[in-house]
Amino acid sequence: MQAITAPGRDAGVSGLTLSDLPYPHAAENDVVVRVHAAGFTRGELDWPGTWSDRSGRDRTPSVPGHEVSGVVATLGYGTTGLTVGQRVFGLTDWARNGSLAEYVAVEARNLAPLPADVDHTVAAALPISGLTAWQGLFDHARILTGQTVLIHGAAGAVGSLAVQLAVEAGTRVIGTGRSADRDTVLALGAHMFLDLEADRLEEAGEVDVVFDVIGGDVLDRSAALVRAGGTLVTIAQPPTVRPEDGRALFFVVEPDRARLADLAQRLRDGRLDVRVGAVVPLKEAVAAFAPKLRVTGRTIIRVAED
Repeated sequence: MQAITAPGRDAGVSGLTLSDLPYPHAAENDVVVRVHAAGFTRGELDWPGTWSDRSGRDRTPSVPGHEVSGVVATLGYGTTGLTVGQRVFGLTDWARNGSLAEYVAVEARNLAPLPADVDHTVAAALPISGLTAWQGLFDHARILTGQTVLIHGAAGAVGSLAVQLAVEAGTRVIGTGRSADRDTVLALGAHMFLDLEADRLEEAGEVDVVFDVIGGDVLDRSAALVRAGGTLVTIAQPPTVRPEDGRALFFVVEPDRARLADLAQRLRDGRLDVRVGAVVPLKEAVAAFAPKLRVTGRTIIRVAED
């Protein structure tokens, strides 16, 4: 099969190449998915799991990409709940070869059935962003109707979904971003927009929850906005400044089959809009890791046609 491979951490994006690899082995409770579309995170070449397995052993050359949508091709021993030929989508394992390939082996529990009327390119843009948004808002921040939620990077992959989910939950949403993002964020349902380059962050006033995807100074300054009993949650870095009388936490998204199925149903119902930007073939995936221009929406790699 063909796959995008990374030879080692020092090579960076310039080391990515389209290579020939053996068909993946389906271990116990695995499935092998014939990939139709795949998503990736540009920063994943800095993640430890990209270069070593769960035991810490080197596994280069590695295949990047951790979001997949496709069809089950092979079942591993003991695998239940999925069948050969079934459409699925979800997360590939952090410390194994990923989805920028024609086939990928995945733990079956990391995948959910994909309805026939959801396009693979849309499904591949949903797992990390959708689960991160949900887990940040509901599992960690535990938002409630009537609260005020400040979402940084509200036009981005995670932020745009978090805005929609928070609005649907009955919260007042303040989104932040660049000036060019204002119309997009307000169209998603946010009640207020702050331009991080021109507006004062303090204009948000006191909020119950801050959901941060940016880190750095923005994360530090946001702690002072959280009212007593509130929560600052971030996926950027462990917080060093904490709310005076509230919680602050950092988390990494976890697979969740049931939640993936729920997110897919929201897509079908028109309650969730996933912003897909460029869709490029596998042979152009290397260039997609380092785009020359800013792309609005997720870049998805199309590997096979339906």
